[in-house]
Amino acid sequence: MSETQYAVVVNDEGQYSVWREDRELPAGWNRDGNVGTKDECLDHIATVWTDMRPRSVRG
Repeated sequence: MSETQYAVVVNDEGQYSVWREDRELPAGWNRDGNVGTKDECLDHIATVWTDMRPRSVRG
């Protein structure tokens, strides 16, 4: 049985999440181009999402 694939997604506020690759994205979210296992996606997010504040409240 193959492992479920996930996509890294990001919203307009610069907030990241993971979403199952085979599902339609909710409104306001876009793929960032990275796909893999859930752990691989979470590792990528940990590397690129260094400021957890929404874009609208960053200085």
